[in-house]
Amino acid sequence: MSENNKLKDLLKLAHEQKASDLHISVGSPPTLRINGSLIPTVHQAILDIEADEMAASILRSEQMEQFKEAGEVDFSFDIPEYSRYRINIYRQQGKVSIAARMIPSQVPSLELLQLPSMIAPLSNKPQGLILVTGPTGSGKSSTLAAFISYINRTQKKHIITLEDPIEYVHKSESSIIDQREVGSDTRSFAKGLRAALRQDPDVILVGEMRDLDTISAAVTAAETGHLVLATLHTTDAPQTIDRIIDAFPSHQQGQIRSQLASVLVTVISQRLFPKANGSGRIAATEILLNTPAVANLIRTEKVHQIKSVMQTGRAQGMHTLDASIKELMQKGIIDPALARSYLVEGGL
Repeated sequence: MSENNKLKDLLKLAHEQKASDLHISVGSPPTLRINGSLIPTVHQAILDIEADEMAASILRSEQMEQFKEAGEVDFSFDIPEYSRYRINIYRQQGKVSIAARMIPSQVPSLELLQLPSMIAPLSNKPQGLILVTGPTGSGKSSTLAAFISYINRTQKKHIITLEDPIEYVHKSESSIIDQREVGSDTRSFAKGLRAALRQDPDVILVGEMRDLDTISAAVTAAETGHLVLATLHTTDAPQTIDRIIDAFPSHQQGQIRSQLASVLVTVISQRLFPKANGSGRIAATEILLNTPAVANLIRTEKVHQIKSVMQTGRAQGMHTLDASIKELMQKGIIDPALARSYLVEGGL
């Protein structure tokens, strides 16, 4: 493995091993995450100089400057005929570390991800807010990409995405897709969102609602006749609603409750679990639909009662994460020993 191509060779290895992530950390061998588990490679532990050379081998000059100034840099990287990667290079204890996420070259479909069939029709909504939530590594980006792919194939829309960095690359089909990268194509999610409203979009994807300005702009866009898809790092649907409301000053929370009750379409929360047969991973989901009863709970500050509505709303397409995990366990799709600790209401 040549010094100049060491990182690229490891990225190729990660692709060949069907890993989701590659970790480079000084003092440890290069490590792959496969089906959720960290597995060291047979290579020797990484030395300081090797990590420095790996970073230098793929950073453009402006990215290197950002890394030197901020101590971290996030970007996408392509190896033709292998894969696309989301790479974060950062410093820890003065040493260089690298985390690389594999991005499949083929945009996944909702069917391939084995998501509930009632999700696809939600993309036909002319306006509103669709939120996909979960911790890092729970497949949120793949779910959003599948939503965009479905709209692209089935509807004539103008789709604008705001991503940091761009992960899945879409080609316009029935729709027109413009993908903008935060940091190079626009300065921030919030600025990109405000600009998007002047670009005649039908659908806007926001990679992450990180701050008050972005949340406010996303809600406004959904209110003014656009379908907005976005992610949040929250654990379930009620917490997602609370997070949005709590981002606003107390004197504005009544107004945002009313707005959110009007524009919310759905909250999809998900976790990825290894399949029991070792063939990959599958998402357990939680789905909240904004029915009149849910909207009323949001307006009247009774978000804590939403979980009960979800538990009794299966006929409408709603279910809790617990119910989804238990169903996957009962069908033998995921290992109960691994999944049971994620159950809020106890195991089977």
